[in-house]
Amino acid sequence: MTLSEIPQFIRESYEIHEWRHASAVLSKDFPHEWADLMNVLLNFRLKKSSIISGGGRKSPVAQAIDDEFYALGWEEKTFRTEITIDGVSRSSPTHAVDYYKNHVAIETEWNNKNPFYDRDLNNFRMLFDLHVISVGVIITRCDELQEIFASIGRGTSFGNSTTHLSKLLPLIQGGAGGGCPLLIFGISKKLYDENE
Repeated sequence: MTLSEIPQFIRESYEIHEWRHASAVLSKDFPHEWADLMNVLLNFRLKKSSIISGGGRKSPVAQAIDDEFYALGWEEKTFRTEITIDGVSRSSPTHAVDYYKNHVAIETEWNNKNPFYDRDLNNFRMLFDLHVISVGVIITRCDELQEIFASIGRGTSFGNSTTHLSKLLPLIQGGAGGGCPLLIFGISKKLYDENE
């Protein structure tokens, strides 16, 4: 990993994993997108009020990350793809990527069901194989946050079957992302702000 390219605060505040030299690809080939990602990660804080208020369609935590990326010009993107066999074409749409810019795809998985990881990794694999993206990034939560959720009475809202790092890593290690370079950031307790 190109640790020297990652600001110290991010290295200390997120659990970071990568596959297939994703940080080198991103920082060297896509410096503007790398700078955007570093900015969002540097500015993010896990606010107690955002955890307590919960969410409906989208939690305040995921919405805060959305707002940062969209303000930097990233967009939610669905790719229209089709498969042609013997002259017969069939639509094969991809799932929408949370944030896309210049061949970089980023997903935030804060408190979804575990199958969302399978969906994201399959999408990254397919888009990489189609030469649409060069690297995929997932921002998710570390397992250790469960202690904080329990301490403020929100433990049952963030159960074992929801998205957290220990559910994601085995999928990647098992090859679910295919050949796509992947960079993973786990939000840790060091980002928690109970006094905001």
